[in-house]
Amino acid sequence: MYYDDLNVGDSASFEKTITETDVYGFAGITGDFNPAHINQRYAEGTKFGTRIAHGMLSGSLFSTIFGTELPGKGTIYLSQTLSFVAPVLIGDTVKATVRVSEKLGKGRVRFDCTAAKQDGTVVVQGEALLLPPRP
Repeated sequence: MYYDDLNVGDSASFEKTITETDVYGFAGITGDFNPAHINQRYAEGTKFGTRIAHGMLSGSLFSTIFGTELPGKGTIYLSQTLSFVAPVLIGDTVKATVRVSEKLGKGRVRFDCTAAKQDGTVVVQGEALLLPPRP
């Protein structure tokens, strides 16, 4: 979608079940081998009692939406703020949703971003600033 095609309130979602393979793959790509993510024995001693997925793994689902659906191909990611408000466990299904909150000057668009688990618990929330493609 182009800037002119977007309207405040437009939204899109992407849903993914977070697997052990995802967590190990994300650790390998980013170099974040925090034992809270990859070591079950260590994680059992944390307040979560088990391994948790990287917060940025859930946060990265917003990028999937922006680059493939809303606005889509050719979109430039300018900035992102995120708050990680609840843990994601291996096996949780996370639904990321973005919504156009404001159209700004110079072709920029602000989006509200929320990700929630299958039980409705919000796990990530934030805001993104994008530059959608122009015709």
